[in-house]
Amino acid sequence: MHIDVGLTGDLADAPARAAELAATGIDGLFTFEGNSDVFLPLVHAAPLDVDIYTNVAIAFPRSPMHLAYLAWDLHRASGGRFALGLGTQIKPHIERRFSSTWGRPVARMAELLEVVRAIWANWSDGTPLDHHGEFYRCDLMTPLFQPAALDGPPPPIWVGALGPRMTETMAGVADGIVIHPFNTGAFLSAHTMPNVDAGLAAAGRSRESLTLDVGCIAAPCVTDEEYERATTAMRFNLAFYGSTPAYRVTLDHHGLGELQPRLRDATKSGDWSTLGELVDDEVLDLLAVRGTPDQVAERLLAEYGAIADRLSLTVAGGGPEGLAALVEAVDARS
Repeated sequence: MHIDVGLTGDLADAPARAAELAATGIDGLFTFEGNSDVFLPLVHAAPLDVDIYTNVAIAFPRSPMHLAYLAWDLHRASGGRFALGLGTQIKPHIERRFSSTWGRPVARMAELLEVVRAIWANWSDGTPLDHHGEFYRCDLMTPLFQPAALDGPPPPIWVGALGPRMTETMAGVADGIVIHPFNTGAFLSAHTMPNVDAGLAAAGRSRESLTLDVGCIAAPCVTDEEYERATTAMRFNLAFYGSTPAYRVTLDHHGLGELQPRLRDATKSGDWSTLGELVDDEVLDLLAVRGTPDQVAERLLAEYGAIADRLSLTVAGGGPEGLAALVEAVDARS
């Protein structure tokens, strides 16, 4: 099981931050689409000896051609260690924040993968580019706009999936599935994996053909101060995620569904300062992992070892020392 962590912070600090994280022994670095560009920081991580990927880039506001170029360039710059992670976001953000269009996200995502791969096939071996689908048309490519060839195959495409239809469909057509960190091992076993298995079976694929990248909020702490700081950050993070109706399914699975509308009401009222107080220790320790590096490693392997190929950790409150110790502890137990 590979351990990946997020490359966050200001773009100006990305080179030093990426090098510091890579030195801990982690397997990969990922970026997420938050308050800055999701692709640019990975340029600084590309020369390092780690896998890199977007977790996730919001797909629908971007054209297939833009995504194809970005992924191609990062894959070449990293020596073939880039994965294009894509996600749908939700209708209000797509329409009102990104000023784009929304509709039939499962079918649209499936076609987006098809057209990006068609572009890459054209660049790889000259396959004529002639995609005419329900959502995308892409049938023009001239030699001037063809990038330099890759040394190996194009990058894999991973897709963020939560609902049963998206999960099952992407298990059949994507190279990997990215699972949001608001989860538990029990929820994944009961809800996510049956849909993954159904999608693989329908497509005639093996489990080995699909990368499962499972998100987890974790805090490997080496001091009491780190532990307290991480606990505060994790409460807020979980409360923010839990306020979203789509993530109630995880809470419902554990009999905690009534918490979701309380969190939603707090965000709608603008009560951000006390939002984290709604997440008590029981909920925190159900949905996130905190403790010494050894304790965190033991919990991660016990909960996700039979499910995840990769863990994408949102590391709260700790520093590189705790992360390095966590990687060492996971390796020792694997």
